[in-house]
Amino acid sequence: RWFSGKARTVAETQVQAAIPLDYTGGRAFLTLLRVAYADGGAETYVLPLAHAEAGSLAQTALPEHALVAHVGGGTLFDPIYAPDFCAALLDLIAHQKHVAAGDGMLIASTTSAFPELRGPLDQPLAPKVSTAEQSNSSIIFGDRLIMKLFRRLEPGLNPDLEIGAFLTEAGNFANIPPVAGALEYDAGTRMTLALLQGFVPNRGDAWYYTLDTIAATFTGLLAEPNATPPGGAAALLDDSARDLPDAAARLLGNYADSAALLGRRTGEMHLALASGSAPNFAPEPFTPAFQAAVLRSMESRAQQSFDLLRSSVANLPAALQADAQRVLEHEGDVVARLRAALDQPIDAQRTRIHGDYHLGQVLYTGSDFFIIDFEGEPARPLDQRREKGAALQDVAGMLRSLHYAPYAVLFGQAPGVAFDEGQRAALEPWARAWHRWAGAAFLRSYLATVGDAPFLPRTRVALHTLLEAYLLDKAVYELRYELN
Repeated sequence: RWFSGKARTVAETQVQAAIPLDYTGGRAFLTLLRVAYADGGAETYVLPLAHAEAGSLAQTALPEHALVAHVGGGTLFDPIYAPDFCAALLDLIAHQKHVAAGDGMLIASTTSAFPELRGPLDQPLAPKVSTAEQSNSSIIFGDRLIMKLFRRLEPGLNPDLEIGAFLTEAGNFANIPPVAGALEYDAGTRMTLALLQGFVPNRGDAWYYTLDTIAATFTGLLAEPNATPPGGAAALLDDSARDLPDAAARLLGNYADSAALLGRRTGEMHLALASGSAPNFAPEPFTPAFQAAVLRSMESRAQQSFDLLRSSVANLPAALQADAQRVLEHEGDVVARLRAALDQPIDAQRTRIHGDYHLGQVLYTGSDFFIIDFEGEPARPLDQRREKGAALQDVAGMLRSLHYAPYAVLFGQAPGVAFDEGQRAALEPWARAWHRWAGAAFLRSYLATVGDAPFLPRTRVALHTLLEAYLLDKAVYELRYELN
């Protein structure tokens, strides 16, 4: 699932480098493959490769999805499913080895946190490949470490490593998996092949925790047909400025505390990211050039989304076509609001941010939240993902995720829960109320945590206007995502 070019025609593949790695089962290669497409462009992927003789124990023990090809009387396979190969990868990092290959060098490194995270080197850590990853592959080592193998590579420092290492070494934000080490390939420009982190025991991500919570809430509400959902103010920022009304507190139940905790952890993350003094992390002021670039990006995304919606209306279910037309009628309003927010001077700082922040990027331990995956939006070039931005972009991403969640439950995405059309109609006002007040609880806690931090606009009006712009931008992005 990590190969992103499935819908494109491959014109050519070329081995850029084959990095040898000996392990108990034989010799493997960390292969860097350049994939060129018929429509232009190319991508580089990491594909570990090893060979097993026909009928050998290694071949018969392989899962089907590890097989690459049958060649030379045996099988070419991806050895990350071989425990000894995984142990060899970990050993590379533990001993900070350098391996020459092609025109470059594989460089293994550790952070100051590695010794404590790894534990005694003579203590074996059983590796297991995680089934949860999509764009990368992850190997869990016992209950101590997790290695993320980046399958698609780009030249430059991966922000997941860069930000994770910064927060680990700074020590001022504990709610991330600490970075223990990395594998990089340097052929003039470094590329991050793998990231080693401390393993955080968890109950899954905050998305599924939230869906399960909402599903139980909605099921209970069906037994109270005369209950009325709590209303809210016109602006979310106004609701966040007051305590939860009793009706909203009853609706959210224990999730009110969860939303507040998530807001606090988000604020702590932003404060930590704004604490750096090195050039790649030191806060910088919003400038007219920065705001103009953000506005151009937002306008471009809006144009693409509305164009796609226009061309898709006829293919939508009849019940949705009228809604689609109403959305299209507001295209000018959306663009006008984006311009109103960013055409005026903004007194705030831009900092490093998460960049792709939503409930799926947060682990839930049962009592706390840990924030993961600082790669940024995968579709954006790596250099753009390393740029400083507005903290409110992350805030808007989480608020949109809290909006998505109750509707995901209504439309059958919560495991083991399904509502019929009549039940969905009865529950939809509750879905609106749930996301409204969960968002208010999150935002109230976030704002209380960051206080008068200079990465937020100075006035409440400017804060409202800029937050609304990022919420609109996220919504039009999601529209295109869903239509595709």
